[in-house]
Amino acid sequence: MSTDNNEAKINRDYVLAIDVGNTNIKIGLFCNNVLVASWRMGTDIRRTADETATVINQLFASSSIDTSRIKGSVMSSVIPQLNYTMQHALEYYFNLRPIVVEVGIKTGLSIKYENPKELGSDRIIDCVAALKKYGAPFILVDFGTATTYNVVNGKGEFIGGCITAGIKMSIEALANSTAQLPMVELVRQQKLVATSTIKGLQAGIIYGKSGEAEYILRCIKEEIGDNNIKVIATGGLAQLIIQQQPIFDIMDRELSLEGLNIIYNLNTINRKETRDY
Repeated sequence: MSTDNNEAKINRDYVLAIDVGNTNIKIGLFCNNVLVASWRMGTDIRRTADETATVINQLFASSSIDTSRIKGSVMSSVIPQLNYTMQHALEYYFNLRPIVVEVGIKTGLSIKYENPKELGSDRIIDCVAALKKYGAPFILVDFGTATTYNVVNGKGEFIGGCITAGIKMSIEALANSTAQLPMVELVRQQKLVATSTIKGLQAGIIYGKSGEAEYILRCIKEEIGDNNIKVIATGGLAQLIIQQQPIFDIMDRELSLEGLNIIYNLNTINRKETRDY
């Protein structure tokens, strides 16, 4: 039996995923559910919709992306002031009305939180991707501007977690709150007994955050009664902790964008979902 050539052709359309974080905005293009390109731009609440669209267009142009192939978009944001700016940029310049991760949207993840509106969408999209890729239960640690610890049980339910100051935030706090401590590059030191102020800051922050992560993970495992639960790390600064101490089972830096793509599919493809965010 012959097959129509149009039906046999692989879909070459793009889905645009945007994760607006406190420090960076991550942008990804998916084709057939594969991340084919990604970029980062600095988060700036003063940037207008016109400026935002210009920067995104420049990123696309640098990779020879045909924007006419972008047929859908999805967005997560932890900065409410930027929501309108980003949505307006996408609608006006790219003719895209993004699916926004918010309460009521399908995620495939059940949220057991006192007030789901308080839960950052960045934590949700990470857990959505981790659940699909690695299965439950797990503890997901995201080393971003803040460091978040997120627990999903064996039923695929987000049951809570905790939040601490991020690695970079801790260094900035020391530099901004003291007269003589400088901003330093995040470099792992071999010794805690450092012989200079810069090395002392680097050692103290990285050893300290590594110890913090080990202790919090141990306490979470004891609290939920599962010492063998897998631990997943994500976020741009996770590698510093892994180099210091191998306390994670999985390292995956692309969870946020992949989670957005999963949510896009759940909300555009006719599927039966029993659990909503």
